[in-house]
Amino acid sequence: MTGAAVVPLQLVERLRGELGVGTVLTAYGLSEASGIVTMCRRGDPAELIAATSGRAIPGTEVRVAADPGEPGEVLVRGFNVMREYFEDPAATAEAISADGWLRTGDVGVLDADGYLRITDRIKDMYIVGGFNAYPAEIEQLLGLHAEVADVAVVGVPDGRLGEVGKAYVVRRRGATVTGDDLIAWARREMANYKVPRFVEFVTELPRNASGKVVKGALR
Repeated sequence: MTGAAVVPLQLVERLRGELGVGTVLTAYGLSEASGIVTMCRRGDPAELIAATSGRAIPGTEVRVAADPGEPGEVLVRGFNVMREYFEDPAATAEAISADGWLRTGDVGVLDADGYLRITDRIKDMYIVGGFNAYPAEIEQLLGLHAEVADVAVVGVPDGRLGEVGKAYVVRRRGATVTGDDLIAWARREMANYKVPRFVEFVTELPRNASGKVVKGALR
């Protein structure tokens, strides 16, 4: 079971082929919803497992505050949603609507079959010349480069565009890729507004106890 990060299709295939893991599933959840909201099912194809976090678990409703197929905030309602933040009614009112929908703070897209694809955290999104840029999507694309072992993208101020992307990259052992190389490669693989304008190479990314990259430290 994987969660909390985008899973490349190659990893799903390697888990099955090299390690002999018979069932590989992806899921999505948060503490305020008792840890789990959506999950893939046994028998789902590898492409679906890699591209989505599955569909709502029984007894749980999931919707996205946007037009169908468009990214928006993920909203959750069900038995698993918390009652309140302890002794903090203001924060509770901000997080949970009067009719029980939990505002997760995560951005996602729902497909016609109810499968959820998490694109990013609302607070991590940045705007490049009027276009919403979602770091998780850009990180997934940069991670396909043969010489990139790990990568995180954050928005940084820019005098002309408002914000642009900066990529913190961990090279694979023996790799010699430069920042200019990676930017040139990215221009061929993604829309121009998504291309990071700056690249900084690091030996490792800062992570918290659950393994998530601490974007605040990078900023």
